[in-house]
Amino acid sequence: MTPTPDQLLAVCEEAARAGAEELLAWRGRFQCRQKAPRDLVTDADLASERAIREVIRGRFPDHGMLGEEAPTPEDLLRPYCWIIDPLDGTTNYAHGIPCFAVSIAVACHGQLRAGVVLDPERRECFAAAVGRGATLNGEPMAVSRVQSLEECLAAISFPAHLVDDSPDLKAFLRAARRCQAIRRTGSAALNLAYVASGRLDAHWAHEIHPWDAAAGILLIREAGGVATGADGRPFDVAAADYLAASTPQLHRALLPLVAA
Repeated sequence: MTPTPDQLLAVCEEAARAGAEELLAWRGRFQCRQKAPRDLVTDADLASERAIREVIRGRFPDHGMLGEEAPTPEDLLRPYCWIIDPLDGTTNYAHGIPCFAVSIAVACHGQLRAGVVLDPERRECFAAAVGRGATLNGEPMAVSRVQSLEECLAAISFPAHLVDDSPDLKAFLRAARRCQAIRRTGSAALNLAYVASGRLDAHWAHEIHPWDAAAGILLIREAGGVATGADGRPFDVAAADYLAASTPQLHRALLPLVAA
């Protein structure tokens, strides 16, 4: 049987909570290693992903999975693909900074159907299913009504390997002079969830992975916001780069500043 969006969302949340329990359990006793310079992975990342995969495999054994610690891009071509970030904000987590999350989404033929961003520290679960709206701990949430750059509190995600001509760095320099303020939290998933809940007004990233963005993009859409590719084209899960804003007016104002 074809699963409904509500059924997919229930498994998203169950899997996210299983992953979050691992992250909390591993605090203070994990080891770090570098996947690449300034790009960490911990025992907790791996334990969280194992727990998430176990839940999903138990419900949908024939579905594909695309995850940060075991990337399989070809799975995006399968009818259903789960897009998993077991620990978004690993550097924060490793340093004891309480700004990290589990992000899980599921796509059907490349179209996002359900997603969850779960903050274990604050016990906040941001959830959405296509056509069902978005919630924070079960209560409806919505984007802000900010329309102008002067009122805009935005967030940016920089890549691990930041260079002088990085598109995100150039966009930051252009936008910083126009927006009310810009933040960098270290967790793209939480940034997107905060746009969906009205805490932030916009967020963008040029160099990012599908597992960082998938759940958050759906949250914003279902909360009434606008999410496209960073160049203004339709958002592509496989490409993952994005510009998300609370209102069409704010999106239009940011686009020429953000586009590479």
